[in-house]
Formats: sequence, structure tokens, C-alpha cells
Amino acid sequence: MALLTVLDILLVIVGGAGMVYQGACILMSLFSKPVRFPDAPMDRRYAVLISARNESKVIGNLIRCIREQTYPADLIDIWLVADNCTDDTADVVRAMGCNVVERHNDKLIGKGYALTYLLDHMIDEGLADTYDAYFVFDADNKLDKHYFEEMNKAFQSGFRILTSYRNSVNLNDNWVSSGSALWFIRESRFLNNSRMLFGSSCHVGGTGFMFSKEVMKRNKGWKFHLLTEDLEFTMDSVLHGDRVGYCGTAILYDEQPVTFAQSWRQRLRWSKGFLQVFRYYGPSLVRRAVRERDFSAVDFTLLLCPFTVLGVARVILGVLFAAFGFVSWSSQLSSVTGWANGIVLSVLGMMALAGLTIVAERGQIGATNKELFAYVLAFPIYMLSYVPISFQAIFSKAQWKPIQHKG
Repeated sequence: MALLTVLDILLVIVGGAGMVYQGACILMSLFSKPVRFPDAPMDRRYAVLISARNESKVIGNLIRCIREQTYPADLIDIWLVADNCTDDTADVVRAMGCNVVERHNDKLIGKGYALTYLLDHMIDEGLADTYDAYFVFDADNKLDKHYFEEMNKAFQSGFRILTSYRNSVNLNDNWVSSGSALWFIRESRFLNNSRMLFGSSCHVGGTGFMFSKEVMKRNKGWKFHLLTEDLEFTMDSVLHGDRVGYCGTAILYDEQPVTFAQSWRQRLRWSKGFLQVFRYYGPSLVRRAVRERDFSAVDFTLLLCPFTVLGVARVILGVLFAAFGFVSWSSQLSSVTGWANGIVLSVLGMMALAGLTIVAERGQIGATNKELFAYVLAFPIYMLSYVPISFQAIFSKAQWKPIQHKG
């Protein structure tokens, strides 16, 4: 039927465009020198914003990393919002000499609401204007000691919004943590780094990013509350004409989920958030791409397009139409064979991508060669699990839930 033909054409166009773009990014990153920023005076004042919920086991590590930076400690103030905590996170952070704001709201749940509450408090107290820019971290993060010094260089080169290199503290725990860690390392090396080389906008991750006072004032604090508030912030910034920069020499270490159940729950929230952002920002991105000829808008339209959902819908519709006699079973079996061949090629491509990421970033990855070989083989399992996750996201009411950290 015509609908199936349209879906087939759309999947070929979107999937093909995505593969070509990914290939171009990889080649650009492999054969071009990464962007480096010139030295800059370390004289800007920064606020660190942390949303924490029952994070007393790990928050001390992040605070110590911030205090041990090569950037002057007296120019970095740490602000933490203890969001619906039932442990002693607030007391631990206060004892370390940081600013703490406690929030108790079991209706508006999520990091976005917590950041709004924290920045609103700072604005109401007349303290927000004392900073040149704001960093956002998660409580389980650790930082390279040059992190602020490197981000300061990029900020003073003219970027109003910046993201950084996202590594992992526990890549070699198991195949689940390695899958997530390799995905973020790939995003840093082969996506954001290439976007900088192309001159387009980068994608802000959920942690390890900064924005200027001017951006904060435009947004009247923090106004992003979808399930993926970082992606929403990125889309809003691109639609305002901002170019989000990437500083690859500023290295952040994140802790990844180690159980498949935790990873599934986290990625379900992300997938639901992608659908939300696509719904609210997709049409505006398409309009900007056409009217302004903005390549960043094209890039993020491809990023947000629910390709996996379209693929699953195509298979289901094909089976239903064949069952009711609208199309022949032979035509749909032929399509299934084509999809099976595509899955095999996708698995091989995912293994190649994981292997290439490891080879390119071997100096940043702490694991044995034997472990890494196993993680390359397991990477397609991690990625293909996005298919049922993406489909579940259509119908689920995913909510933010805390991830348990080891400490």
C-alpha cells in the first residue's frame, strides 16, 4: 500500500542521510587536528550547579575534584540543590564549605525542576549576577584537574555555551557500563569534535556543560523541564542562533549504570525525552533549516527523528496489512529478509564503530585489551536493545528515577 511505500522511502532517506553524516564525521575527526583554544587569563568567576538526590556517598569526590583544579579556587563557587533528599547529602556538602539549597517537592520531579529552583534562589538573593558563567555537573562526576582551565579558554574565545569530553569512571565494570561509556566517548570524539571542525553546533549532554550569564538571563534562570532537559536546552539554544561549542581538552568522568535494569530505565527516560523534544522542537528546527539554511538545525533534526520507532512501526504495519489481505505475505516476507540483512550489517557496523572508538581513544580508556575485545562484541547487544526501549517509550510514562552509585 502507499503508506508502506512512503514509510520505506522515508526510512531509506533518513537512515541513509544519518549513515552518510556519521561516516563524514568519523573521517573528519580521524584526519583533522582537534580544535584547541588559545591560553586565556584565569580571571572569570564561575558558579557550579549540582542537583543531588541522596548522593552523600559520591558528592565529596566531585567537590574535591573542583577544589583541586589548576583554576583559582576562589573564583569557583559550588552551589548544590539537595532535591528531595532523605539522607545527609546537604549536611555533607555544607561541612565542605559549599552553598546548599534544600528542595522538597514530590510533584515536580526531575533535574530540570531542581536547577530551576536553585537558579531562582540565586536570582532572588541577588547572587546570580556575580558570575560570568555556570557549570552543570552530576553528583557522581569526577574531573581532570585542568578541566576549568580548559573550559575557561574556550569560554573566553567567544562561546556562550560549551560542552566537554565525557569519559567514564567504570567503563570496564561490565558490558552494560562499557556500552554506555563507549557511546559517550564516541559522541565526544566522532560527533561533537567533528561538529566543531564543520563549524556547526554541538550537543550538550546531561552533565559537563556550561552557559554564560547572558544565556541565563535570556532564559530567566533555567526553563527546561522535559525528561531530557539537556537536549531541550540544546534545541532552544540552536533556535536562538547560538553555536554550542565543544572543548575536547576538558575531561569529565561519569559513572555509568552497571545493571541492565538500571540502564533500561535510564534509556527509556532518554527515549521518551527524545520523543518529547521532537514533538515540541522538531517543526521549528525544520523551519529554521529551510529558512536560515542552518546546518545545525538539519543535524539536530536527524538526531531527533525517531528512526527506530518508524522502523518498528513499518514492520508492524506490514504484518497487519498482510494479515487483513491489503498486501501479499510474499512482499512482506521480502521486506523482512531485507530488514534481516540490514540488521546483520548494522551489527557489524556497530562493532566496527566500537572498535574504532577504542583505537582512536585508547589512551583515554582504562581497560585491558581482552576486556575491550569482549566489549566490542557486546556493543551491538547494548545498542539493539534500544529498539524495544524506543517502542516502549511511545506508550510509557517514563519518569526521572535516581541511579544508585557505588561511591
